[in-house]
Amino acid sequence: MTAIAAADFHTVLSRCGIALQDLEGKDISVRSPIDGTELASLAALPGAQVAQVIDHAVEAFRQWRVVPAPVRGELVRLWGEELRRAKSDIGHVISCEVGKIVQEGLGEVQEGVDICEFALGLSRQLHGKTIVSERPGHRIMEQYHPLGPVAVITAFNFPSAVFAWNAAIALVCGNPVIFKPSDKAPLSGLATFKALERAIARFGDRAPAGLAQIVLGGAAVAEALVDSPRIALVSATGSSRMGRTVGPKVAARFGKRILELGGNNAMVVTPAADLDLAVRAIVFSAVGTAGQRCTSLRRLIVHRDVKQPLLDRLQAAYRSLRIGNPLQPDTLVGPLINEASFEALQHSLSQAQKDGGRLLTGGQRQLEQQFPQGFYVAPAIVDMPAQTGIVRHETFAPLLYVLSYDELEQAIALNNDVPQGLSSCIFSNDLREVELFLSAAGSDCGMANVNIGPSGAEIGGAFGGEKETGGDRESGSDAWKQYMRRTTNTINYSRELPLAQGIQFG
Repeated sequence: MTAIAAADFHTVLSRCGIALQDLEGKDISVRSPIDGTELASLAALPGAQVAQVIDHAVEAFRQWRVVPAPVRGELVRLWGEELRRAKSDIGHVISCEVGKIVQEGLGEVQEGVDICEFALGLSRQLHGKTIVSERPGHRIMEQYHPLGPVAVITAFNFPSAVFAWNAAIALVCGNPVIFKPSDKAPLSGLATFKALERAIARFGDRAPAGLAQIVLGGAAVAEALVDSPRIALVSATGSSRMGRTVGPKVAARFGKRILELGGNNAMVVTPAADLDLAVRAIVFSAVGTAGQRCTSLRRLIVHRDVKQPLLDRLQAAYRSLRIGNPLQPDTLVGPLINEASFEALQHSLSQAQKDGGRLLTGGQRQLEQQFPQGFYVAPAIVDMPAQTGIVRHETFAPLLYVLSYDELEQAIALNNDVPQGLSSCIFSNDLREVELFLSAAGSDCGMANVNIGPSGAEIGGAFGGEKETGGDRESGSDAWKQYMRRTTNTINYSRELPLAQGIQFG
């Protein structure tokens, strides 16, 4: 059975500005996880041609860096308008290409709209500092200047939003952008990029040629971007394994990088928690996007006194989940991206049970007869006796491990005792418990939430985590500083030349 009508899908692509006939090739086969339908067969850019793309970006930088930031902000405002106009179509492409339910596809495009609005405001707030000098008649100030070409390498699970997060900030900060989308989701990336191209066309000749470019391909293209000393910043989203390759390569040439890597996110549920609220948060966080968010809930750390009542409610909620074609409006759980993800889930379930875990529900393949080429799975819950090796490993699927604790300090230790450090949360109405979790002695993650799950990032806050998550930040707050270079200026407006630290010379 074919769930995606080819003619209708091609019509949507056309409205997004994508002409498949211009991109045809045999290098990248794009298949929908919904039913295995081939959506497109695309040509990859040869790795040797990446240098020419970088040439264009370098030339664009010379011009774009001197355009006033508020003027650059006008470009991202136009991009936000184009994304808003194409929201339904881009969202549909995302759903078809990566299997997100309709609401999640639309929500991802909305993140792009939101970051454009944020970046527009930011364009008038790239503030430096004025610093008091110890020398009379002197002033010290800091400025932030454009950095240079930025390469954005994205993963399949957020094929639109992550590019928008990076590109909107990079452009406002005065940097050209080169976008390498995931070869599992190039069409979603293209649809988002085409909206930017339309914005650039409206912006006119104030935007230099080569300001924004997209390159399709696999590892060879990514490596060429990562290795080039002319790429000032590499923003890469993916696994911790990918980060171990990218990070040292960029560091070796003294470039800057933003790494958004693995997450093994936990929720602590205390006796003072609102269990009904916790259940709602758990379900969305653990099964949304079929557990394929970097912020998905992986570990549920529950006080023994409330463990069974919580699990009773949670299992009932899991039994009510609607698993199926993500294009249908009543579906809550779509497919895994491919067979490899399904097999990884089965391996983790097997190992967890060997470690003494008890499978409470889920884990079985679903809808195999209806979609033999689609890998749908019932979200799984496993009650674990301890935080074993497999629990400390991130499985990119709807797999939730349950751990018990007696004292809050023990729960915090479990939360922190994994290599990843992206997101975390606590459900409690006890102020002391909440404040301890948020304190220096609490969660060691880049994000720590209260009475809300670990997933669902908002544009205003900086996104990112610690340890094997990478340690970097993108999107909101002052993440913009990573896309700029900082210069410290000392200005002498006196007729004297006193030296710092009271030094006498000559």
